[in-house]
Amino acid sequence: MAYIKYGRNALRQIIKETNLHSSDRMMQPLFCVGQGVRHRKLEVILTTNIEKLGKAGETVKVAPGHFRNHLMPKLLAVPNIDKYAYLIREQHKIFPPEEEKEEVKVVKVSEEDKLKEYEKAAKRLDNARLVLRRLIDIEKFRTRSTKDEPIELQSPVTKDEIVAEVARQLCVQIAPENLHLASPLSTVGEYEVPLRIPKSIPLPAGKVSWMLNVKVRTK
Repeated sequence: MAYIKYGRNALRQIIKETNLHSSDRMMQPLFCVGQGVRHRKLEVILTTNIEKLGKAGETVKVAPGHFRNHLMPKLLAVPNIDKYAYLIREQHKIFPPEEEKEEVKVVKVSEEDKLKEYEKAAKRLDNARLVLRRLIDIEKFRTRSTKDEPIELQSPVTKDEIVAEVARQLCVQIAPENLHLASPLSTVGEYEVPLRIPKSIPLPAGKVSWMLNVKVRTK
């Protein structure tokens, strides 16, 4: 409720500072209620958000008794006449209405849905190829005895680097524990890195284990 805290004092302050006619000052809100027909509803301006009635600044129709006994004593609403419409506008300038926060609904994910997401991610890793570009060790490259000798890297590729590249290239989040890498990749070439995937995720037909294909190339 945006104005309950400051509404009463704000309205009094505006009334004092506003140059209204003396005839307007003498007219009380309750007198305005008495001017209408008893069985007809009264148009009022809400000074705060009221559930099932309206938002602050809106004009709504209410029963005169409800306005007289509940809304007006608490300054939750004022009669819909020019004088009070002006006061409400001034009140909005002093205390802008608070923006309503959207309700965030938490959707519970079932175990079956989680398993499907894990299986989808595992298949994506198994079918993809991760390509890494690294600098080679120039000195060792020049001193190779044969062309078939592996080309060594300046710095080996670690588990953490593979995990980071999987997230960047394949958009799949894994942990270093999901990779079975005995030692860092130290040479240029293609590798099949075993994946540690929960046994609850079924393997594709003809597969013995989940694998991640990694290709290390020179820059």
